[in-house]
This record gives sequence, structure tokens and C-alpha cells, in this order.
Amino acid sequence: MPDHRPSDDSPAPPSADRRIVHPAQPVIGGGECAELIRRFPWQHTPVGAIDEWTPMLCSTVTNIVNSPIPKVLMWGHDAHLIYNDAYAVIAGPRHPSTLGARMRDAWPEIWDWSRSVLEAGFRGEQVSHHDRPMIVTRTGEPEQVVFDLYYTPVYEIDGQVGGVMCTVIENTQRVRAERELARQIAQREHAEDQLRQWNETLEARVIAEIDERRKAEARLVQAQKMEAVGKLTGGIAHDFNNLLQVVAGNLQLLAKEIVGNERAERRAANAMAGVARGAKLASQLLAFGRRQALEPKVINVTRLVRGMDDMLRRAIGNGIEVETICADGLWNTFIDPVQVESALLNLAINARDAMQGSGKLTIAVGNVHLDDAYATAHDDVTAGQYVQLAVTDTGCGMPPDVITRAFDPFFTTKPEGQGSGLGLSMVYGFVKQSGGHVKIQSEPGDGTTISLYLPRALQAEDQTSVRDADPVHGGTETILVVEDDEEVRAIVADMLADLGYRVLEAHDATEALRVVESGEPIDLLFTDVVMPGPLKPPELARKARERIPGLPVLFTSGYSENSIVHGGRLDPGVELLTKPYPREALARKVRRVLGAWTTPREPLEPAGAPRGASVLVVETDELIRLSTADLLADAGHPVRAAANVRDALAMLRDAPADVLLTTIDLPGASGLELARLARDLLPGIAVVFAASDIDVARADPGAVLLAKPYGADELLGAVGAAAAERRPA
Repeated sequence: MPDHRPSDDSPAPPSADRRIVHPAQPVIGGGECAELIRRFPWQHTPVGAIDEWTPMLCSTVTNIVNSPIPKVLMWGHDAHLIYNDAYAVIAGPRHPSTLGARMRDAWPEIWDWSRSVLEAGFRGEQVSHHDRPMIVTRTGEPEQVVFDLYYTPVYEIDGQVGGVMCTVIENTQRVRAERELARQIAQREHAEDQLRQWNETLEARVIAEIDERRKAEARLVQAQKMEAVGKLTGGIAHDFNNLLQVVAGNLQLLAKEIVGNERAERRAANAMAGVARGAKLASQLLAFGRRQALEPKVINVTRLVRGMDDMLRRAIGNGIEVETICADGLWNTFIDPVQVESALLNLAINARDAMQGSGKLTIAVGNVHLDDAYATAHDDVTAGQYVQLAVTDTGCGMPPDVITRAFDPFFTTKPEGQGSGLGLSMVYGFVKQSGGHVKIQSEPGDGTTISLYLPRALQAEDQTSVRDADPVHGGTETILVVEDDEEVRAIVADMLADLGYRVLEAHDATEALRVVESGEPIDLLFTDVVMPGPLKPPELARKARERIPGLPVLFTSGYSENSIVHGGRLDPGVELLTKPYPREALARKVRRVLGAWTTPREPLEPAGAPRGASVLVVETDELIRLSTADLLADAGHPVRAAANVRDALAMLRDAPADVLLTTIDLPGASGLELARLARDLLPGIAVVFAASDIDVARADPGAVLLAKPYGADELLGAVGAAAAERRPA
């Protein structure tokens, strides 16, 4: 007889033992599960041997196995499972191990919930659940399922509940389909609602879109106009500055010959004043075109503004009250301080004119953050941190049509002859070239605020010095002047000769290189930046320094054309004298560039023995390439330089080198590949890798590593170490 004693974690069993009244009938019919039931060793479970089952148990099991609907019988106080083929499908991979097993062992993940249902069944209660969600593990992974469950108590002949039968209908796929359908319906309703709203606002949006397109087209036309005028101003300024240079040079030379003739001196001074005005005009044109050579420094605008206080008060007069507001903790900015001063002075003078000599001028400096929304609404603005320099006046203000044209070159509202119309355009061009932003806020009768947004710099403030007070004197060095404009070349040569220098002349870079290669002693190369011909002045400077190591180079131009200016800024280490320049500026700049060289230096002898290992420098960055070659040449190393793998290999085939000094990042191939090819060509060559990321260079264990940035000591040490370890070819 089955053991119906209660257990602590099982449903309550019947209250008394049952006795077999009629002999049991075998389980009849059924499919796979019926056959498994008949062969199962039930005698080893509390259910008891199958031939001892009660007639009620036998008939219930027979009904279950012959039913096409999933059914499971949980029999006895341990709820052993007896089920049909349809239920086996629901059990999945757990079948047939679940047949005859206890419920808590077969389905442990739902046992806590099933136990309460079974307890109700053993109390004679019927329990049903519709679309009951459950988490079961049938295939090794938890899955969400949905069932209809109908629990019915099964009574023995003595009226006691012997077990609980559950009819199981799996609705997982149906519920998923219904949910998906509901989701699709919701999406469709949402789309229909959006379409309805879209149709309702279509007219307004079309009008707004047309208006926005018109504004965009207007901005595009304005940008194209500014770009076209900017390009035009560059060429004009270059030619104009050349003319001014001729006039200024002759006037200054003439001034020495007319000393004592007051009338002639006065006329020469008036002519020089005209040259100065022309030079300022050309400078403003270049500023508007964003083509001036800026020399930015890390500065604190507060100190700059406070240092201009006296100058501003003198410029705008005593009738205007000036208030300066500088926020605490002001960030530094990377900007050309001379141009900031010029811009602030221009804004103050414009404000004075707008207030007609009476009112209040407020200069405010503070930190601001321009967010993505602001950047999206304003062209050419990058979101980020800026230092804001705002100039506010209490003048007449500007109507909208004047605001839209305020930055146009030669536009002015002043009477004819009282303004060039280049002040604001110069401010606009300078700030834009520096990566900043300019904004005008104004209403007629309510004054004007013009704000300059200057990009924040994280570096410490640079120490600036005033060098215009250097004494004006000449020297005896030899200077090679390279200038394609014959008149400019002649007047520059005369001014330098007047200062005591020995002058050599060349009309283009090719002729200048022939002079250098002739062996003529040269102490300074003074060359225009913009000249016709296949050889450009920067390349001339490089080749000249290969022939005469350490040769000082001074560039001059009225328009740099980006050859020595990148990102609107003068390249580091490059010396530039902007045209037109007076004799004093030329004298100071030449002496400054010559520096410590006070006596002529002889060029390297063509057949002389090298004082150190020969080095091939391969570097894409021209400034790094030139400076590295200069440092090595000054230390006595014969040096050649290349910008890419192809030129480097051609140089090695033409003449071997002791050391290959190459960067890792090269166009077309890496420095690692160049080193491999160089060793194939010259097995004894030593290799130095100059890299910012040393870990990449470690892929070549035979090379010496030189971390960028490097100084002269590190460079010479690396080359020396490589040359010392060089294998014989």
C-alpha cells in the first residue's frame, strides 16, 4: 500500500490508509508515455507497484494517457508525476526524466508556487489559472512561458483525495502573437496620430522650412562673399605692400640726404605718414581675409585690458565714462595680444563715435561656455569654453539691416571721409582666424554690445617682453637678399648696405641656391615668401641649411599664403618681417635673427672629412625636419633630409648614410618598413626611431628609441649611441 504519511514540504495527504477493494486494472492504451508508465519501477516509490494500484488510480491514468490534451497527475504526498504524450511535449528535454519524479525535483523553479496549489487540491479545492506567466528551464536556459492550468482533485474510492490532476494548455505562442499584434496596433495608432498632427501643422512647418532655407541661403551667400573678398584682399595686399616697401625704403634713404632742408624733410615725413596709413589699410585687409600671420601667446585678457586703460581713455575722450569689469578666476586664452589690443581699441573708437563723445563705455571680461545648441544656431562656432570680451556703449544702436552688414569690408555708417569701414571687419577676421566667435547685440536707441569669444587655453600664461626698444644698428655680416620684385630688392639692398652689411642679391630661389652652392660666405638668408619658380622659399631655406648648417633665415612678405603660416598662425621657430617695414624695424629684426653670430661663418668644404656620422633624417613635418637637421649639422654630422619613404630610399641608393633617423608615421609606409628596406639596402646602417609613442617603435629591437619631443642633448645622444653600435657594412 502507498505510504500517505505527511511530509514537511509536501501537500497534506489523505487522513487514513486506503485498502484495495477491487483488483486493479492495467493501464490500457495510450502512446509512448503509457508504455513508459507500464514499465516504470513504481514499486520503488511511495506510489507502489503498478499491479497494486487502486482501480481509481488505474482508470485516472488510463484516461490521462489516452487524452490528446496535455494532462499530468501528481499522486501521493510527494506528488509523483504521471503524464501523457501531450504533456511530454511541454516538458521538452526534461522528458522522460520527469516521469515518476517528484514535482519539487522535476520543476524546482516553480515548486514554491505549485506547492500551495497542490495543498488546495488535496483539500478538495479546484483551482484554475488563465494565461499564467511562469519562468521555467526546459532547455537549460530560463524562458518566459504562459499556461492555462486547471487543477482537479482525484478521489479514491473511500472519498479521500489521492492526488491532483492538472490539465495544461500552453498559450506562450498565442500570447506572444497577441502582444506583437497589440504592439503593431499601438505603433500604427501612434503613426496615425503623428501623421494627423503632421498634416495639421504642415502649412506652418512648410512656411518655417522655407524661412529657414532662405536664412541658410543668405548665410551661404554671405560666407561665399566673405571668402571671395578675403581671397581678393590677400593678393591685393601682397602687391600693395611691395609698392609701399619701395616707397618707404626710398623715402628713408632720401631722409638722410635732405637733413637740414626743413621743407624737404616735412614733405618726406608726410609721405612716410601716407605709407603708414597704406600699410595699416593693407593690414586690415589681411585681417579681414584671415590671412595675416598671427603670433599668438597664452595671455590673461584681464591684464591686457587693465594695461590699456590709459590708452583707451585718451582715445575716447573725457566725456565718456569708462567702466571695466573683470571676473575672478578668468581663464587664459591663446591669442595674438597685439591684435587683441588693436581690436579693443577699434571697438572703443566705434563706441565713442556712436555715443557722439558722451555716454558710458563698459568693458566686461568673463568665462563662458557655448553649448551645442548655441553652436548649432550659429555658423562656424564650435561648442566649448571661451573667454568673453564684451564692449558695451550707450550710443544710438544699430537697426537689423546694419547689423547684418557691420562686418563687411568698407561698410560704414559714418559720413564720407570719416572712416574706412575696415575696423569691424578687421576685428571679425582676426577673431575668426583665431578660432573664436563675434556677436553683435543692438537695438536702435538702446546702445550696442559687441562680444568677442576667444578660445580658452589650458597652458600657463606666457611671459611677454617688449623688444621694439632694441637699439638700431647694423653690422658687417653678409646677407643674401632673395626678392623677385626688382625695385623692392634694390631698395632693401640699399637699406642693408646703408646699415653696413655686405649684400648679395638673387631674383628667385633657384638663383639664390646657386649663390649658396658657390661657396660664397653667407651669414643670413633674407627671402620673400611668395615668389614664382619651381623652388619655393621654404625649400630654399632647407637646402641652404643643408649646405651651410645653422644658417639664420629671415622671411618677409605682405601675404604669407600659408607656406610658413598654418592654422592662421606663424609656424614655431620661423622669423617673419611683414611688409612694408621701416629701416628701424629691418635693422632690429636682422640683428635679432643673427643673434650671437657676429663674424662671417665659412660654409662646409665640399670634400672635407665629416666630423661625425652621416645621418639621413626622414620626417613628414617640415619644421621638425629642418630643426633636427640643423641641430645635427651644428654638431658636425653631415645631414640629408627626406619627407617620405621614396625619397629616403633614393637618397640611400645615391649615397650611403651611417644612421637613419626616422619618424614612425610616414605617408604610404611606416618608419618600421623604411628601416627594414634600408637595412636590406645597407646592412650596416644604424636606425633611430623618433616617435611620440615609443611602444610602437619597440617592435624593432635593433633600433635606438628617441621620444618626441626631444632636445639637442637627447637627439645627439641617440644618434651617437646608434653610430657607436653600428655594424660594419
